[in-house]
Amino acid sequence: MNFIRPFFIALQFLTVIPVRLKHAPTAEAQGWSVVYYPLVGLLLGAFLIGSAWLCVDLPPAVGAALVLTLWVLLTGALHLDGLADCADAWVGGLGDRQKTLDIMKDPRAGPMAVIALALVLLLKFTALQTLLAAQHWQLLLIAPMFSRSVPCLLFFTTPYARPDGLGRSAALQMPRLPCYVMLAMVVLTMIAVLGMAGLWLIGSGMALLAALRWLMLRRINGITGDTIGASIELLETMTLILGLIFCRWE
Repeated sequence: MNFIRPFFIALQFLTVIPVRLKHAPTAEAQGWSVVYYPLVGLLLGAFLIGSAWLCVDLPPAVGAALVLTLWVLLTGALHLDGLADCADAWVGGLGDRQKTLDIMKDPRAGPMAVIALALVLLLKFTALQTLLAAQHWQLLLIAPMFSRSVPCLLFFTTPYARPDGLGRSAALQMPRLPCYVMLAMVVLTMIAVLGMAGLWLIGSGMALLAALRWLMLRRINGITGDTIGASIELLETMTLILGLIFCRWE
């Protein structure tokens, strides 16, 4: 297999960066692309650090707004959409598995979706404002990378809730050993960049992911593309906020 192609598949799926593929991805290539998700996160982080550097002379609030806008635009709000769908489904599903799955497929956004998006974006904006003021720019590199390890972890440990779906073929075809290697590289990168704060973030992230996984299994007996997207957003937000706290402790 051409191992560069899965990276471009991941880049095309996770970002709005223009990538042209000659042929539609095979199921095997989609599975391999998951391995490269953290690398795409690292690339996103590099763009965010560059934008933060350009905003260094601006008031932190203005810089934070611009960086957050770029963040949303670069990702095409892909994971925010998953978060919105899950917020509506978890409340509107009233504990019923099939109703929850049906609401997640509904393209309309209800009040819980709006509230969830507003809260997450507010938390990110506040964290970015503090981050830019303190110049803890390394968190901009770590948060996108760490959060995009979520698909590897969930695909390995949790069944897919739908018989079909965007992520099902990727989950079935994802190679285990390369994913383990990539996850190990994520851990080493976090420790190298953040020191002990990186270890605290890894522990906190695993605790959050375990709680989210429990909720998914309890409600819909597995994962979907929307729940993975929501998990990425929540882990990304947690990394920014707790990263500022842990770095201050150091």
